[in-house]
Amino acid sequence: MNQIGHRIRLGTNPIAWSNDDLPSLGGATPLETCLTEARQAGFEGIELGHKFPRTAPELSAVLGAHDLAFVSGWYSSELLLRDAKAEIAAMQPHLELLKGAGAEVLILAETSNAIHGDRAVPLSRRPKLDAGDWKQFGARLTEAGKAVEDAGLSLVYHHHMGTVVQSAEDIARLMEHTGCEVKLLLDTGHATFGGADPVRLAHAYRERIGHVHTKDIRQAVMAESRQQDWSFLDSVVEGVFTVPGDGMVDFRAVLAELPDYRGWLVIEAEQDPEKANPLHYATMGCANLARFAQEAGLVA
Repeated sequence: MNQIGHRIRLGTNPIAWSNDDLPSLGGATPLETCLTEARQAGFEGIELGHKFPRTAPELSAVLGAHDLAFVSGWYSSELLLRDAKAEIAAMQPHLELLKGAGAEVLILAETSNAIHGDRAVPLSRRPKLDAGDWKQFGARLTEAGKAVEDAGLSLVYHHHMGTVVQSAEDIARLMEHTGCEVKLLLDTGHATFGGADPVRLAHAYRERIGHVHTKDIRQAVMAESRQQDWSFLDSVVEGVFTVPGDGMVDFRAVLAELPDYRGWLVIEAEQDPEKANPLHYATMGCANLARFAQEAGLVA
């Protein structure tokens, strides 16, 4: 197992085995296969997926049987449609699950008008916020972040293709209009695909980065996706994402900008498992990520 120092832990996400946004990808793959192979590949922990138990005791028992720690899980917010009080009430079951199973962060993305889960909608039609809408959105998000903080976790915002926080400008506005109660989940793949430089993001927001997703980008597939105006899911199926070291992202440079980061480096690199064997790519990605982190100086 890759343990590269007490500051950094290497984790994965089950989306490479069974896709949450497009369940036909890996739909027949048992949870047991995912967990066994994640551990075999060298990971110390894993994030939540749709095949996982939804009570903390059951979740902890299943992961414990595979010697895997629980990292966190995605929460879809609707803060553009409801106020923070209503959102905080809606997230309580998820928050309690995460806390009960030992997570330290809650991963959140605004999805009330997102198009990333609709294969028929091209990325060019993704939603955008008007300049005047960021203040209210940021205030609601900050209030939600305070509630998560009071519960003992950190809210980390996941910028994501097909959502209102996709581009470098979107991320800048998000950071500008939220308080320290809201951390940033830096996703190297979504940043690159969205036209941002993950190295610059790591440098600019290093003090507020609370979680890191490491996925690589196949440059030729990304270029074709943009040229052909594919949907997010079509881009995934065609292989726009891959594991660290198999694409164009400079992970050494990204990680070198995070000298004080403590937490998980998670490989969340969804591909079609029929085209990209999950165990093969997980093993390669874990080894590459451990090496990149060591070369960037993220060791005890």
